[in-house]
Amino acid sequence: MSSIKIELRKEDVDFIKGVCDSFKNDPQELINVLHTCQEHFGYLPAEVQEVISDNLNVPVAKVYGVVTFYSFFTMTPKGQHPISICLGTACYVRGAEKVLEEFKKELGLQVGQVTTDGKFSLSSLRCVGACGLAPVVMVGEKTYGRVAPDDVRNILKEYE
Repeated sequence: MSSIKIELRKEDVDFIKGVCDSFKNDPQELINVLHTCQEHFGYLPAEVQEVISDNLNVPVAKVYGVVTFYSFFTMTPKGQHPISICLGTACYVRGAEKVLEEFKKELGLQVGQVTTDGKFSLSSLRCVGACGLAPVVMVGEKTYGRVAPDDVRNILKEYE
C-alpha cells in the first residue's frame, strides 16, 4: 500500500504540539496523544507521527509501532461511512468472506481503500464481540448482524 504524502499546515502542527503539551509532553501518554490526534485528523499519517515523535521525544519507530499494533489506529483516511467486515472465526465460518467480496464489488474498492467521493471506506477486523449475529458488518457505529451478500446493496442504500 502506498502511503499518502500530506503537507501539514502550521495550524496542524500547532494543534499536535498543543495536544502533546496538554499531556505534559510525557512519553508515557503516547497512546492518549495518538487518540486525540486521530479524533482530530481522522487518521495518523506519518507526518503527524513525526511531530508527535519530536514533541514527546520518542523515536518515530516507536510511535509507528504503537500505531500499527493497535487496530483502533489507522494511517489511512476513512470514508464518511467506514465499513468494517468482521472476519473473526464465527463470522468467517458463516460466510463473511462472501459478504466482503460483495462490498468490494459494489464499491469498487479493496480493503484499506476509500471511494473517490470520500463517502465509504472498507476494512476488515477480527472480532466485534457479536459472534451470535455472525456474519457482522459495521458501518460507522451501526452494527448489522446475519448479513448475507444479498443484503449489501440495501445496506449501502441507507447511506446514499
